Amino acid sequence: MKISEIASIIGAKFNGEEFEVTGMNTLKSASKTELSFVSNSKYISDIKNSQARVIIVDAKTEKYVPTDSIALVVESPYWEMAKLSKYFAPCIEDDNLPEPKIGEGSKVSPRAEIANGATIGKNCTIMAHVYIGANVTIGDNTILYPSVCIYRDCKVGSDCIIHANSTIGSDGFGFATSKQGEHKKIYQNGNVVIEDDVEIGSSTAIDRAAFGTTLIKQGVRIDNLVQVGHNCVIGEYSVLVSQAGIAGSTIMGRNVVMGGQSAISGHLEVAAFTTMAARSGVTKSIKESGLTFAGFPLMEHRLWLKLQAKLARLVK
Repeated sequence: MKISEIASIIGAKFNGEEFEVTGMNTLKSASKTELSFVSNSKYISDIKNSQARVIIVDAKTEKYVPTDSIALVVESPYWEMAKLSKYFAPCIEDDNLPEPKIGEGSKVSPRAEIANGATIGKNCTIMAHVYIGANVTIGDNTILYPSVCIYRDCKVGSDCIIHANSTIGSDGFGFATSKQGEHKKIYQNGNVVIEDDVEIGSSTAIDRAAFGTTLIKQGVRIDNLVQVGHNCVIGEYSVLVSQAGIAGSTIMGRNVVMGGQSAISGHLEVAAFTTMAARSGVTKSIKESGLTFAGFPLMEHRLWLKLQAKLARLVK
């Protein structure tokens, strides 16, 4: 879009030289032709190193925008970013894309639906009522059980198994809220990438990224009824047990284990080889690896056991 069009949509002033903005992205990932935004003071430090050509800011943050970038000043950058995200959202399906490609030895049910632009590797099994969206890539030897749904632009590696009714790449739970309490959808324009040798249980949902990628790394095992939020990274060989929930933008190291019904708040980091017992609640980043935790508020598992023992004695 032309920058003058963008300024008009969000109600910002722009009197400079016209040029094309190719997309939206985070401050850290934006290219020299992309637009980004700042809606929280903790991200101000990222502005100086950002390559973004255009940055949406409020009046207080305008002074931090470098001279080689253009500041579009608005009252509520997050709200205006949500409004603008719709204009950069790709088509859900595109009839102009080439016919899907299916590798040698793959078996695709006649009741499955594969959109244009999709590519399926060799020796895959695609069962009834599976939907594979536009530009999706599936590796070799992967099995998709009935009613698996994979949205546009997502990638699934080789030797993966995805069980019935799971959804890969549905929209992350993202919206901006106005001062009047109105909600505006943030269009989720990223994707999901699942690396090789990953197994995902039935009725699990892995949300696509708002920008960039939600990443499930090699060897991960995900049980039934698990929720992975947008822009999360699940480290290699991690294990997520049934009904675990991970809020958006959480980064997990390798071999993390989440017990049943455990949960992690958004924008946190969890060190490698961390274990969380069932119903654990993580609200702060875990920096030290190799520890086992339990309870809510979260505490080391041994301390939690001692506390339960003392509580039991008190009620006798």
